[in-house]
Amino acid sequence: MKRSVGMVVWAVCLAVTVGAQTPGRLPWLATDEGKPIDTRPTEKKDNTPGFPEQTRAPFHASAPFKVTTLINNLEVSWSLAFLPSGNIIFTERLPGRMRILHTDGTVSAPLAGVSAVLSPGAKDIGLLDVVLDPDFANNRRVFFSFFNYIENTNTNTCIARARLDEKGLALTDVAVIFRGLPVMPSKRLGAKTGGRIVIAKDGNLLMTLGDRSDSPPWDVAQKLDNHLGKIIRITPDGTPPADNPFIGKAGVLPEIWAYGIRSPEGLAFDPRTGRLWQNDHGPRGGDELNIVEKGKNYGWPLVARGIDYPGTPIGVTRMDGMVEPIYYWDPVIAPSGLAFYTGNLFPQWKNSLFVGGLRGALLDRLTIVNDKVVAEEPLLTDLGTRIRDVRVGPDGAVYVFTDSGTPSMSPSTPPTSKLLKLTPK
Repeated sequence: MKRSVGMVVWAVCLAVTVGAQTPGRLPWLATDEGKPIDTRPTEKKDNTPGFPEQTRAPFHASAPFKVTTLINNLEVSWSLAFLPSGNIIFTERLPGRMRILHTDGTVSAPLAGVSAVLSPGAKDIGLLDVVLDPDFANNRRVFFSFFNYIENTNTNTCIARARLDEKGLALTDVAVIFRGLPVMPSKRLGAKTGGRIVIAKDGNLLMTLGDRSDSPPWDVAQKLDNHLGKIIRITPDGTPPADNPFIGKAGVLPEIWAYGIRSPEGLAFDPRTGRLWQNDHGPRGGDELNIVEKGKNYGWPLVARGIDYPGTPIGVTRMDGMVEPIYYWDPVIAPSGLAFYTGNLFPQWKNSLFVGGLRGALLDRLTIVNDKVVAEEPLLTDLGTRIRDVRVGPDGAVYVFTDSGTPSMSPSTPPTSKLLKLTPK
């Protein structure tokens, strides 16, 4: 049964934004052509870049656009994917729902079949990413990431595979193909889950997993006997591919592709180069943008571009053998979704990489040239809301999920999220 249009969909343009010409609700934001957008001092006082383009790129205004709200009053939306029918499938992290936005503007009831991934003793599901099999038009297969709430403990981030019955609003043939290890205690579940999935040209899946660290951070991201603070790579059946970097090594989990990562929420392939990009939350300062390579160590927590929450140092700024970030933010913007612009609606956005900002409350547009960030443009700064995910649609428009937070942040006021669509003005 579909919900009424009036309840959840606003088919009107709610705001018109011209580039990012005004700082909006962010007092630290500057939009002076050719100068950095962030006017705040760095958290890490000795945080000097290793090369000129590594941080605080110059602001450059680009294309005017308008914003249309497609869905209103979602609960902690997290991810979306574009179906060949023109519909959009999306997830709500809590209370663990997957639904469909139809081309007529209506939003479906939650899809049946999601509960098949519940672990023994689990009552609730946290849904994260959803992606389509490259051959979805023929096999109707989807992959999604999730975690379970279990009494006194919780699962780590997992991946399931299913077939989508679009008309029947159901998932069938649901199977869990990957379970992150170890199973995590409750206090470490709510943050640093990772869960972003991409599918490579060879058909294998890669997914991010956070380290679930508290303050001070623990060193699990540097140890290879667990999946925490890692990017993993598996086949569509859940097995580790034979060319994974640590296959056959004693005491090492074979699914690991890269490690030394803190809290990764964005993962995307550059369509021009085929290289895999990832963003990572820093603590106080030190959000990172990385190019992910097979078997490489990205340093956390031995290397950090930020400080611990009480103000104490973490590791060093750089170390031999550890991969330098392509770009970093200090102070943080809390990066979330990540998407390269591949459409034609916005010619000025060619060679752009979009980064959602949670704490930053912005959509950050980065201009990429030769794997370097040469310009930065903050978008949607007038909304005053967290940005959870960003995707480029087959129509060339940019789709953005906002996120007001989690239920625990304000139990008396249910969090609301929106799906926005950016098109030329």
